[in-house]
Amino acid sequence: MSESNDGDGGFSREQQNYLQGFALGADVSRKVRGLPVLSNSGGALDDTVVVGALQPAGGLLPYDPMAAHHAAQDEQVAAGGKLVAEEKAKRDKNPRDMWDELRARAAADEFPKGTDVFLTKYHGLFYVAPAQDSYMCRLRFPGGAIRSWQLRGLADLADRSAGGYADVTTRANLQLREIPARESLNVLTGLRDLAIINFGAGSDNIRNVTASPLSGLDPTELIDTLSLAREMHYYLINHRELYGLPRKFNIAFDGGGSIAALEDTNDVGFTAVRLKSEFVSESLREGVYFQFTLGGITGHKDFAKPTGVLLKPEETVEVAAAVVRVFIRNGDRTNRNKARLKYVLDSWGFDKFVAEVEKDLGRELTKAPLDAVEARSSDNRQGHVGVHPQKQPGLNYVGVVLPVGRITSDQMRSLASISEKFGDGDLRLTVWQNLLVTNVPDDSVAAVTAEIEAIGLEWRATSVRAGLIACTGSAGCKYAGAPTKANAMAIADYVEERLELDVPVNIHLTGCHHSCAQHYIGDIGLIAANVEDPDNPDETVEGYHLFVGGGYGERQGIGRELYNGVAFRDVPARVAGLLQAYLDNRESPAEAFVDFTRRVETDVLRAMCLGTPVTA
Repeated sequence: MSESNDGDGGFSREQQNYLQGFALGADVSRKVRGLPVLSNSGGALDDTVVVGALQPAGGLLPYDPMAAHHAAQDEQVAAGGKLVAEEKAKRDKNPRDMWDELRARAAADEFPKGTDVFLTKYHGLFYVAPAQDSYMCRLRFPGGAIRSWQLRGLADLADRSAGGYADVTTRANLQLREIPARESLNVLTGLRDLAIINFGAGSDNIRNVTASPLSGLDPTELIDTLSLAREMHYYLINHRELYGLPRKFNIAFDGGGSIAALEDTNDVGFTAVRLKSEFVSESLREGVYFQFTLGGITGHKDFAKPTGVLLKPEETVEVAAAVVRVFIRNGDRTNRNKARLKYVLDSWGFDKFVAEVEKDLGRELTKAPLDAVEARSSDNRQGHVGVHPQKQPGLNYVGVVLPVGRITSDQMRSLASISEKFGDGDLRLTVWQNLLVTNVPDDSVAAVTAEIEAIGLEWRATSVRAGLIACTGSAGCKYAGAPTKANAMAIADYVEERLELDVPVNIHLTGCHHSCAQHYIGDIGLIAANVEDPDNPDETVEGYHLFVGGGYGERQGIGRELYNGVAFRDVPARVAGLLQAYLDNRESPAEAFVDFTRRVETDVLRAMCLGTPVTA
């Protein structure tokens, strides 16, 4: 029998002593691992953070999921820094706890103001004025997997509460647009009814977790990554302390199959590899591992780089979470331009960062030379369009071309019906802004392709449209300098009228420095800019800077600038001239466009483009 209650908070002295000892032990363990401690432990540790601490009276304070964030902010302010407005806003109000405010604004038919515009993005709602006086809502589909009933439900939701269409993003995700203020809560609750959880879909959070779009279906894959993307997604949803990072964060899993997940463009990338037999040991058994890469951010001209760590599949989620915790503690809270993970890596170096991850985990990670694994097989650059066999005998998937990622609500409903009628309701979104209908029997392929054509979509793609990527552009984004989606379609129309490509070429159009369409990794990349009007030097018009030679994976590279400040009216002809120059001057039909542009000097390439007449 314990001592009688002394009236302090309902705990006996014995209970208080036990809890204080437990808290102190937990603090010591976390301090050794470099984590913020969880209690005041009777003042035993100098740099404690009082979260879930024992009050002197013995009562327990609630756990504070933002404690590590606040400690990082305090440390940077103490060092002479000044928190940016976004960090102050997150400190003053936890964005996850704004439901009553969201309800009140919807009831009043009002949009957020000031820093509430930023905080509302935590719920996936972006107030996109002045481009549109409405919300855009970004969703979450881990690994790009979506069921037919969800797609049909989204179509109905888009008709009721948004613009009657959706956009596929470069994170294998969907966005709804033209949402009135009064409909915002209806959209959020409608998503929950469809089992779509989009916490953290915007702002300083971890965005949609991507994976190989053919996970479980690809005859060439080393491992199914969809389950890992789902596990990562639910880990994030259920760990509030992983919200409110210094800046946004991307995680991707590539299973080594025929359609790349572009994991090398992510902050954390996991690439499936097979260990070479000569490196098999007691610590590295034969089988499939993931190469652990860090720091991808192509808008800042950097790819994720290998850390020298090999992970078992079951280790990936906990390691990614540890990376995020290290980033939370050390990312820059005083300069938004330097707040991405890349800049911590640039300052520290990879060895120090990996050591901090290991400290957070409380164990060492397995290291191996980069040549200990077999090279990744080449991806199929048109594997996301057309009809292709799956690993399951007698079944196929059909890649549907969505014009620069846009799909109407009627088309959404029709694709859902096609998937149910001829498949099993399984659909996949890709980072190439299109959609795959899966599990189609051999004898149903012709019917599926006919029905796709009947709804105004295509399953065959020219080499231009198959790799045509465009961000939202000025039609829906306040940062963009041009209507990129409309411009992309105009370029495709112009080129297809004048020449025929016999190889795939990726053309990426992005509207601003955020590089949502990743223009630096396109065969041809275009970023919008205000440029001098050729007819009136005192005026400016919308235009683009044009880059060539970008790539990912085995063709990895940042594009180099070919033209600076081209008025858009001249851009389609420049692109067509560039493609015609390639066809006329490549060493053989086997020479890829990217190899041609990297082989030819910039001045020579410009001369080829301008000196090659291209007529209808």
